[in-house]
Amino acid sequence: MIRFAALAAFFIGATNAAAQDADCSVAEFTAGLKFQQKSAEIAALQLQAFNLATLRLDAAVKGAEDPKKLAVVTDLDETVIDNTALLARDLKNCHRYDNWDTWRHWERDGEPTLIPGAKAFLDHADELGVTIAYISDRTDDQKEFTLKTLQALELPQVSADTVQLLGPDKTERRANVSKDHEIVLLLGDSLPDFDGGFAEGSVAERRQLVEEKAAEFGDKWIVFPNAAYGSWRKAELDAWDAEEKLEDY
Repeated sequence: MIRFAALAAFFIGATNAAAQDADCSVAEFTAGLKFQQKSAEIAALQLQAFNLATLRLDAAVKGAEDPKKLAVVTDLDETVIDNTALLARDLKNCHRYDNWDTWRHWERDGEPTLIPGAKAFLDHADELGVTIAYISDRTDDQKEFTLKTLQALELPQVSADTVQLLGPDKTERRANVSKDHEIVLLLGDSLPDFDGGFAEGSVAERRQLVEEKAAEFGDKWIVFPNAAYGSWRKAELDAWDAEEKLEDY
């Protein structure tokens, strides 16, 4: 009887877990978030991006009369700092983190870590005398907390002036930097970090614009991988229409 009760409890628990999984819509992000937080490949891609950024920056400085007139503009989230601990917590609670209703708490009390290679690159830019502008869509009314976070991570040139947060769109904020500096590098994980034309339109239209701007990528624009969230998340997948055939591999 005890064995039967234990067996029944097991099946009830399994059924409840399956029901929870079925109701947990954010579970669709699990593989992407695991890749973003845990894979060695993501670290390799991030380091690769910063290595390329370093090469491009060194070349720009070498050809400049005054490096102080040059600027690097970088996004923060998933470009310089890693917020996946918040996303993993929300995923564990079956809470859709892309509703962003847990984000303000994270800005105040969260402890993001650095993206591999970020500090070394930014310190290098600082040592070269290049201006660093941090342009992010973190909330401006909580700017004090973002500044404290960046200062705790010991990033260079962090101040109320160099950190521009959500308000005017990023195109306007980049233009503010361009008033006194030549922007030689843009770093980000989302295409609007590079050009305002990416802020609108369908996935297909954005992909078309990528083709039109192909020469910029890896030159002045350095894109960082982000499989955890993005405007692409609602896109439908294109599946092979052949009949399924199962064979041993």
